[in-house]
Amino acid sequence: MQAAVFDLDGVVTDTAKFHFQAWSKLAKEEFNLDLPASFETNLKGISRTESLEAILKFGDLLDKYSKEEVQNLANKKNDYYVEAINKLTKEDILPGISKLLTDLKANGVKLAVASASKNAPFILEKLGLAHVFDAVADPAKVKAGKPAPDIFLAGAKAVGVAPNQCVGVEDAVAGVSAIKAADMVAVAVGDKNELRQADCVVPTTRNFTYQLFSDVFDRYHK
Repeated sequence: MQAAVFDLDGVVTDTAKFHFQAWSKLAKEEFNLDLPASFETNLKGISRTESLEAILKFGDLLDKYSKEEVQNLANKKNDYYVEAINKLTKEDILPGISKLLTDLKANGVKLAVASASKNAPFILEKLGLAHVFDAVADPAKVKAGKPAPDIFLAGAKAVGVAPNQCVGVEDAVAGVSAIKAADMVAVAVGDKNELRQADCVVPTTRNFTYQLFSDVFDRYHK
């Protein structure tokens, strides 16, 4: 294992709740739509534009907005989101993650972020982790979002490591599919049945350890 490539939302910090709050606010204000709590799953691991399109489809409104209007609305949602995440601190790093990152680095493992969020550098800065990661893949520079492998391949390339020497870390089905499509070992956090495509699934980030990552990687490459 030469590199670990991390998703951000739901893996390093729980900003997913802020995303859904921002989308819910936009949906109510702009479309008079009340998004059910269960709809949050539909927005996990996909880009801002894809998320808005899913909401418009849910409200049977997809054909009523031009591409330019969709982009403007997506930007408005991002303003709501940035306002919320501006309050993030190192206290918002998920349990077990700080020690995991320290142990991975101590064992010579390169660290990259592969998030669909264009706000990843800002979030890492707020969490005090910007200096810990060796690279952050830019979602604006990849052709396709998750479940395509592009963002994880970009993360591996950014730290100069072959994809098959990387462990990818996710909490979403689309993200796990992207990791596997990138020919990486997939470690996931969340529901075991939902994320069954992963090589290893743990219930919480507290279960993440360097030893776990190393063992899963070695077992996969036997």
